Amino acid sequence: MAASLPPLAALRHSSEEREAPLATALSLLLEPSPILLNRLVPELAQSESTNELHSYATLIDLALDAVAHWPPADQAQFIAGHPRIGETTGLSQLSAKEQAARATPPEVLARLAHLNACYERRYPGLIYITFVNGRSRAEIAREMEDKLGLEHSLAADQPPLSGIEPVEVDGEEWLQEVTRAVGDVGKIAKSRLRALGAEGNQ
Repeated sequence: MAASLPPLAALRHSSEEREAPLATALSLLLEPSPILLNRLVPELAQSESTNELHSYATLIDLALDAVAHWPPADQAQFIAGHPRIGETTGLSQLSAKEQAARATPPEVLARLAHLNACYERRYPGLIYITFVNGRSRAEIAREMEDKLGLEHSLAADQPPLSGIEPVEVDGEEWLQEVTRAVGDVGKIAKSRLRALGAEGNQ
């Protein structure tokens, strides 16, 4: 069954319940996670701005603004609601569609798994999120290598994780990466709006 957003009017004066239209919409656009359901949904349900919504794009902006004011550790939990790049199981319907635009060779999936591990060693507590925007997983692997300063390769175990130096949690580089990732979650959400035909008012 195709994913669909509830009517925008149903979000106004929506409750904080997990089954409420607001929770349904945010889970679809931003990926469901405990912190989304337990913190973001209640915050937005209580916001007067949510009761005056004129578009789903505005809802996304409100959500990201709320997240931007959270402590960095909570923002990291929000980011982790999205699957890792290259994961093939346990994906939401929209994540599966976004990540599987093209068939991916097994060696690329193995490389991505290692790059995810490298990234998570470099940035403790974070997972790598990027706006895929129709790119192949091989292209994303190259992007991750560039982010980490690694040579382009298909090796599933190089460089060794022991050679990856972690950055300081809450340090400047770590915080910049949190901000970038939250921004990319927003880009993904607005791309989903286009895919669902819900860019305008409802």
